[in-house]
Amino acid sequence: MIDVKELLRELREEPYEKISIRAPHSGKVEFVAKEPGVRVVGPSGTWKEVPGTLLVRMERENVKKPLFAPQKGEVMSLGEVKDGQFVQAGQELMTIRHYLTREEVIARILRRSLSLFLAPEKGKYYFFPDVDIKVKTKGSQSVHIEDGMELFILSRMKRETSIRYSGPAGIIYAVYFETNDSVDRDSPLIGVCPENQLGQIQEVVSRVQSDWEERD
Repeated sequence: MIDVKELLRELREEPYEKISIRAPHSGKVEFVAKEPGVRVVGPSGTWKEVPGTLLVRMERENVKKPLFAPQKGEVMSLGEVKDGQFVQAGQELMTIRHYLTREEVIARILRRSLSLFLAPEKGKYYFFPDVDIKVKTKGSQSVHIEDGMELFILSRMKRETSIRYSGPAGIIYAVYFETNDSVDRDSPLIGVCPENQLGQIQEVVSRVQSDWEERD
């Protein structure tokens, strides 16, 4: 297990992530957010149906397509592209600095400190019925698992397969998949915490929830 307190210190020193905005296709670029420091917002609404801040318009075959901010933050820098210039697909247009929320900090700490069990194949995953009932009624942290335990049902191409857990014994601290959603291969399904390390994880999570300062 990594030193979660050291990881928290690193996150405090650089409390943001850099998001590279790249041209989705070739075309002429028209900047709307034209200089560093411009504040932007990401998509909103129940289903993220309201787009974020308009960053760029890409003109291709006399049709202009908008490019919106994927996250809240500020324009950190612009790429080596001039307004009205023709760019190729994948060319960097700008970088957005997104300051991490409490929930995002906690998620990063957990992904780095828990033992992740990854999806062995692409498909839809379900807990075994007895585990599913316990997760839904008492929460995932009420479930203790051990190496070799039948834990998941994989539904793929109209066939169901039993998937055994492989990893250290512990409790299911985090669940990363949604029922009925397709999961890509090697995506995390659960994060497992040894019971003797549960107190340390909970202490750090509580500290983040109470002390982390979010930026507008």
